[in-house]
Amino acid sequence: MTTTTASPAATPLADGLVLRQAQPADLDQIGTLLAERGDPVDALDHRLVVTDPDAGWSACAVVVDGDRVVSTATLLDEVVRIGDVHLPAGQVELVATDREYEGRGLVRALMRWAHDRSAARGHVIQTMIGIPYFYRLFGYEYAIDIPRALTVRTPPPGEGIPALRAALPSDIPAMAALQDTAQDRFDVAMPHSAACWRWLPAHEGSSLWVLERAGTVVATGRTTPPDDDEVLLAEAAARDEAAARDLLRGVAGLVPGGQVRVVHRAGTVTAAAWQDFLDHEPRKQAEQYYVRIPDVATLLDRLRPLLRQRLTTAGMDHTGRDLVISTFGAHYRIPVHADGLGEVVTGGAMQGPGVVGGAGVAPDHLPALLFGPHGIEGLTRIRPDVYAGEEELFQALFPPLTADLLSYYLPY
Repeated sequence: MTTTTASPAATPLADGLVLRQAQPADLDQIGTLLAERGDPVDALDHRLVVTDPDAGWSACAVVVDGDRVVSTATLLDEVVRIGDVHLPAGQVELVATDREYEGRGLVRALMRWAHDRSAARGHVIQTMIGIPYFYRLFGYEYAIDIPRALTVRTPPPGEGIPALRAALPSDIPAMAALQDTAQDRFDVAMPHSAACWRWLPAHEGSSLWVLERAGTVVATGRTTPPDDDEVLLAEAAARDEAAARDLLRGVAGLVPGGQVRVVHRAGTVTAAAWQDFLDHEPRKQAEQYYVRIPDVATLLDRLRPLLRQRLTTAGMDHTGRDLVISTFGAHYRIPVHADGLGEVVTGGAMQGPGVVGGAGVAPDHLPALLFGPHGIEGLTRIRPDVYAGEEELFQALFPPLTADLLSYYLPY
């Protein structure tokens, strides 16, 4: 192998390897590596990202041995909404390492690059779907439930098979509007970014469909490529229950006699329309999105308007006192003023926050507390290192949350 001279933007690693931003000349090698270690469609997905005007080549990094690309990762820009607060977020995708180079810490180096870039992009959290446990090694923790995929017992009755058509780029505003309406009822939501909407029609690992009524898009969904036996319908959204039922019948028509599964978005139009046609079997195994919080104080500072709103809604007057949250190795004080919450003040270790009426939460449970379905009351029942000194106060501040995240990759 020849040795690559490290540019100012490059980082030398052990054994003469170099981590640097990907370049157009790397495209074919990256595509081959992704296809070999993941899925053949990953090569196209990577091309869509690096040739996109919003993402571009700076979204991707590689580790090279001379001229040979031996590892790669890509960081996508996302926005996670919690209440009315919008949090800039990063999502790591398209991670792969050549088999000959495994076990050398290359993914760790790439994750460090991704997190540094994420911070530079202003992201205050990272979220992702990933290999079980693996990404906990890099500061991620399980936090947000992935909704269940339920089996369709029988399609809704009706005459004929509704004509679905493949979505076109011109349909994106209508599809995005339907998704916005569906996500409005969730406490936590991550919509598709504008760039992701551009990529999805070309994504070979899934298909976008629309259903029209009098020339207007009234329902949309995303399916896995149908085979002879099964198809999965995800990200379904509809204007009304009739459109939702027609959407389900249309998808069932893609696999006559085959099995249809649908991702259940509780409380939405589609969930109500399909209630009687699905097997609501209990969840067999926990499935969750990862969340990483790089800086607790920064995130809490961004959440101050939401915490203030929750206090007000609960009718609690905490004026003149501090909200105290301890992760045991550090603690955070948020002063409560008459006109709002003051800036977060970070302090040192605090092993007994209950003594001052505060809440204790181990750092690996903090993502679940802030974004998850249990709230502090539920976490306290299952985690000895999560508790509240003033229970009523912190139950109001950290309630159970519903969530709906739309990711480029379907988590099924």
